[in-house]
Amino acid sequence: MDAGMNTSTHLKAQARCPLQEHFLPRKSSKENLDRFIPNRSAMDFDYAHYALTEGRNGKDQATAAVSSPSREAYRKQLAETMNLNHTRILAFRNKPQAPVELLPTDHSASLHQQPRSVKPRRYIPQTSERTLDAPDIVDDFYLNLLDWGSANVLAIALGHTVYLWDASSGSTSELVTIDEEKGPVTSINWAPDGRHVAVGLNNSEVQLWDSASNRQLRTLKGGHQSRVGSMAWNNHILTTGGMDGQIVNNDVRIRSHVVETYRGHTQEVCGLKWSGSGQQLASGGNDNVVHIWDRSVASSNSTTQYLHRLEEHTSAVKALAWCPFQANLLATGGGGGDRTIKFWNTHTGACLNSVDTGSQVCSLLWSKNERELLSSHGFTQNQLTLWKYPSMVKMAELTGHTSRVLYMAQSPDGCTVATAAGDETLRFWNVFGVPETAKKAAPKAAHEPFSHVNRIR
Repeated sequence: MDAGMNTSTHLKAQARCPLQEHFLPRKSSKENLDRFIPNRSAMDFDYAHYALTEGRNGKDQATAAVSSPSREAYRKQLAETMNLNHTRILAFRNKPQAPVELLPTDHSASLHQQPRSVKPRRYIPQTSERTLDAPDIVDDFYLNLLDWGSANVLAIALGHTVYLWDASSGSTSELVTIDEEKGPVTSINWAPDGRHVAVGLNNSEVQLWDSASNRQLRTLKGGHQSRVGSMAWNNHILTTGGMDGQIVNNDVRIRSHVVETYRGHTQEVCGLKWSGSGQQLASGGNDNVVHIWDRSVASSNSTTQYLHRLEEHTSAVKALAWCPFQANLLATGGGGGDRTIKFWNTHTGACLNSVDTGSQVCSLLWSKNERELLSSHGFTQNQLTLWKYPSMVKMAELTGHTSRVLYMAQSPDGCTVATAAGDETLRFWNVFGVPETAKKAAPKAAHEPFSHVNRIR
């Protein structure tokens, strides 16, 4: 930073300016010269003048005349006696110095001897490592029925029932079965603590459950007029998106849980994602619009004031993913009429890139360990595509599902991805590989969203 430059740094910059030669110190007037000038004491100016003028003419005449061997020997002896046997006009007394090495010999040699190590290409399995049945899963593009919690437990909604699958032990348990008049389940989302889970219903209600005790903690009512198809946690705030086009921030610690309402979508909100900092919220809707909401803007102005309104998609936007390694970078995917993945700078609202995938984009996931993006698709191939960012070169295409891959969830370590499709199967893919520091890094403690309260009403 220019304003932060101290006095010593400024003096150093003045003392050594760029594009200035750096001379070596001289030991004497005749040694260690930085350039080589003819030494006048070793020159005979009279002979030099003769050689440049008369000497050449005499040499030409002597060559033309017929001379005997004895005459040639006499000429050479006379020239040696008279000190006329000069081979060059300019004479240098000092030998030129060896060039100065800018780098030490051993260092420069090591740079050439040690080639840059090339990271080996990661093996990506082309088939799923495990397949589980998922009967009665709702084949609806606008819902979100799969989530993987920080405690390594996968939650999936099949019809009116929510099941929990423990990835560590492989055991399955039933969390809750919703009544017919309230269901089916339309969305599901784990809290950051990995213990509490939110269940959105078709009748506009949201239930909060404790997975450890299989006990319902409370029901959130009054925020929406129709089904809740998308949810996202931000610490103790549960954000819900409904078919009524409204986005509601619910503070689960207090009785009057509705603290903010964002109005901007004209149709169902089918995608919600908070940024890693918790400051910005991205929402996608069936109105083909993506909104960026900022908490500071919403709290100081009207709650309907969005930061950016992005209208470049031509179909419903459900797939949203914040980049984990670059701030303010959001990836969005469009439905069957759009088929593109777009990248946005949410600070400026500019579209950075757009890639035509050729099929409906149902979900997006960033790798936690590499600069890679995974997308799930619908008709015609129902595939998973792994992209290298930012070149967006296809690294792999994984097939196996026979219907559109509607839901994706990532394991806490970032290695495994679970996918659920309309073919009523749940598949697990080792697509992101094992991180090199997975065994060395200590697991981060998940933030407890309910740590400040004794109970939830």
